[in-house]
Amino acid sequence: MEHKNINVKLKVWRQKNSNDKGSFETYDAKNISQEMSFLEMFDVLNEELIGEGKDPIAFDHDCREGICGMCSMYINGRPHGPWEANTTCQLHMRAFNEGDTIVVEPWRANAFPVIKDLMVDRTAFDRVIQAGGYISVNTGNAVDANALPIDKAKADAAFAAAACIGCGACVAACKNSSAMLFVSAKVAHLNQLPQGEPEKNTRVINMVAQMDKEGFGACTNTGACEAVCPKEISLTNIASLNADYAVASLTANK
Repeated sequence: MEHKNINVKLKVWRQKNSNDKGSFETYDAKNISQEMSFLEMFDVLNEELIGEGKDPIAFDHDCREGICGMCSMYINGRPHGPWEANTTCQLHMRAFNEGDTIVVEPWRANAFPVIKDLMVDRTAFDRVIQAGGYISVNTGNAVDANALPIDKAKADAAFAAAACIGCGACVAACKNSSAMLFVSAKVAHLNQLPQGEPEKNTRVINMVAQMDKEGFGACTNTGACEAVCPKEISLTNIASLNADYAVASLTANK
């Protein structure tokens, strides 16, 4: 496929801080190589803005390898843009055509207040993890790998759930700003392994309680979260979470 340089128009959300009302500003990104990543395109635009003495567009990024989950942007109405199973840093400008208008916004959720421009505060996720995302282990000599047999299906399911990078796309896509896909992935990846068994019941109770405390909405199983997840976390984890929560609640009542 032949790649070329294109000119696109960007409508970017600018907001000074969480108290500022914010608004869209329009920029012309000219002569952009289609080989650039979406974030590299923003780097070029920011260099131009700085050269003009203007405030650059604030956005989160770190690894730029689809691992950290920081590059959270709502692009043309979809978290992380038009490509499936993809983070914003993995999105390239060949996804767009000459003359396209690209609308870029931050995540929209009460639990993710805007810090500045396209940056949001996702520490609510950290507090959910702190509420129960740990295991108790004997820190003595390492246990032989074969001494703790794990069912292959459960190991695979736990590994798949552990792929969640906590980017928040599931929350951004959900009409209720629910964090159920994120929380269920974090619960499932520990609850399905024998190492997570001691805290299994308290983990699900505490993490769900913290999720509610943070102000995330309820899940109505529309599947929007799974559809936009860059790591394709399955909705089946939500079913597992509900089952674990029911058992834990009954046990707690006893």
